[in-house]
Amino acid sequence: MADYVVIDEVAGVVDAARRLAAGTGPVAVDVERASGFRYSQRAYLVQVFRRDAGVFLFDPPPISDFSALQEAIGSEEWVLHAASQDLPSLRELSLEPVTIFDTELAARLLGHERVGLGAVVEDTLGITLAKAHSASDWSTRPLPQSWLEYAALDVEHLVDVRDKLVAELAEQGKTEFAAQEFQAVLERAPKPPREEPWRRLSGLHTVRGRRALAIARELWHAREEYAREQDVAPGRLVPDRALVAAVLADPKSKSALAAVKEFTGRASRSQLDRWWAAIEAGRASTEPPLERARGGDSLPPPRAWADRNPEADARLKAARPVVDARAAELAMPVENLLTPDTLRRVAWSPPEPVSAASIGEALLALGARPWQVDQTAQLIADAFVDSVQSASQAPETAS
Repeated sequence: MADYVVIDEVAGVVDAARRLAAGTGPVAVDVERASGFRYSQRAYLVQVFRRDAGVFLFDPPPISDFSALQEAIGSEEWVLHAASQDLPSLRELSLEPVTIFDTELAARLLGHERVGLGAVVEDTLGITLAKAHSASDWSTRPLPQSWLEYAALDVEHLVDVRDKLVAELAEQGKTEFAAQEFQAVLERAPKPPREEPWRRLSGLHTVRGRRALAIARELWHAREEYAREQDVAPGRLVPDRALVAAVLADPKSKSALAAVKEFTGRASRSQLDRWWAAIEAGRASTEPPLERARGGDSLPPPRAWADRNPEADARLKAARPVVDARAAELAMPVENLLTPDTLRRVAWSPPEPVSAASIGEALLALGARPWQVDQTAQLIADAFVDSVQSASQAPETAS
């Protein structure tokens, strides 16, 4: 096993950047985080590979300045696997590509049955990667050599994988599809924060009453605040089930809360004052939450459409099979051809009059890419028109 050295100072970054700048071809980049261990999604290891330069492993926390690396590789094509997961962490370090090749997304567009990194490497190169450390705590220091070898292998083969996928995309006539998808990943704005994120508490469905929900909300916020302070994943401090158990127990005092046997976790007792204050705040709330979450701009579930909007229901039922069929013809998952939510939204509220052009404009406004519009707009328009004609020809039910 090679002895991998981790770069943890700016001088090392400058030297690595010089060597990477002298390399050739695209640059493979990967990030290791400590999801499930830390609160933040910061990078705890950044791996970079370029032909004729080699592999470089960077330890971001102690490095104050990555500008030399950005200058060296920023204008090159970056090869990433599942880029949307890694780009936010890289951007926190001011590492920003201008163009990318996403090997996971390319594999999806090509119809590969397995799209995890190990599977794509095996399918394209016949090389088997061990995935033993994919869920490890990468904030561990020092990082074991076996982990570093795993991390290095994640990028060492990525450029070769990219070359294979480029050839496959050309063979299937999907080069432009991929280019538009990669650009969309680069330009996609971060998702806005959820309006009521506390409602994601596992087990919250067992909590009844607005006052109890107010307590659950305050406990969730108290845990988030402490997790952020400690940079520890919230569930490692107090699991969801423990917070819900505290709500359901409805303790009348701090000592009663401490006696709830299901209220467990590394901070359940050490931060008892924090949790009791949250419970009291929930009980005193003058604006307890509604029993049901606000709808926002979400649509009703399709199973309810027949009653609430029968015309939309007919449109969706007519369009979905033809979009599915087109995805099958293109040998790709239907969600990569057109997301189900996009199809539902245009079926619920279609443009008037319905035509391939108007449907195409509606799809673009909803975030579809031009290639997706080219492949689906006419099919959807025809299906919508057919659904109206079928409804008008259906025999009336006798009164």
